[in-house]
Formats: sequence, C-alpha cells, structure tokens
Amino acid sequence: MSRSSVDPGIVNSPPLRRDSRGRIDVDSVPDVIEWFLNYDQRVAIIKHPAVQEVFQWKQQHSQAQGEKVFIFNLAEDRLAIGIIQALADNSTERELHDWISQLLNALETASKVNETAAEEYKLDLQNGGSILKQAEKIPFQKGRVEFLLNCWIESLCTAEARVLGWLYREFYGQPFAP
Repeated sequence: MSRSSVDPGIVNSPPLRRDSRGRIDVDSVPDVIEWFLNYDQRVAIIKHPAVQEVFQWKQQHSQAQGEKVFIFNLAEDRLAIGIIQALADNSTERELHDWISQLLNALETASKVNETAAEEYKLDLQNGGSILKQAEKIPFQKGRVEFLLNCWIESLCTAEARVLGWLYREFYGQPFAP
C-alpha cells in the first residue's frame, strides 16, 4: 500500500451520520468499519483465515512474553477497537495525521522485512495458505517470530490506515497527505 493510497476515494460507502448541528456522530463509526470489512478487500483481508491464524499466534506469543493482553476472538474485533481507540486518542487533525503517518511507517517497515524474508527463505505467501506453516521454513526462532509479528503489523496497519484515512477525509474535508 503506497502512502498516497490512504485516501480511498470510496464510492457508495456509508455516510457518517451528523447531528442537528452538522457535527459528525462518532457513534456511526462502527457502521463505517463494518462497511469496510464487508466491501473493501484491503480491510477485509483482516478476516482471512491466514491472517486470523497469525493474529491468534500473536496473542499467544504476547501472553507467553508476559504482556498483559486483552484476548479478542477475531482479528476484526481487534481492528475495530484499535480504530475507535485511535480516534479517541487522536482527537485533533494534527494528532490523527501523525497517527496515520506512524501506521504507514510501520506498514512500510513490516512490508520490507517480510519481502526480504519471503525471498530469502522462499516463502509462498501468495496462495492464501498458512503463514505459520510458511514461517517454519525460517531456520531460527527469532527470525520466525520477527516475520510473524511483521505479518500481523502489515495486515493491521493496512486495514487501520485505510479506514482512518477515509475517516480523516470525512472529518477534516480533505484527503490525508503524508
């Protein structure tokens, strides 16, 4: 996903409801997230079984590392909560802009690391099979962990940046631009 594609230019997406003063009703954000999960393939990837498998691995890995983790049943639930939390924590245009920029930087880094690993270890990531199975081809534990963490970051940041980029445009009347 290139940085310029954060402004989705989506047609027929759900309008954000507005209150009687014309302000955006943030209670309509979950409907927007659901729409993206159902109709936008770059966001819906979060529901793919291979991504779900990596997400479940990530939660187990984090717990094993002693991190306090709120356990989600589905990756899409984690995505939705993350988007809503990002909006709550980044309530100004500048803050939301900075957050989306951070997502894009993390996405770029994760994508590059994964491309390198896929080439070096001849990983087949195109056929929709188990990413965990492909990670077994990496001969050392630290490399497998890094690869799987970056797979999750890549999926999550792609979906979150896509939705937040669209919301940014709706909130501030202009597309997100890095």
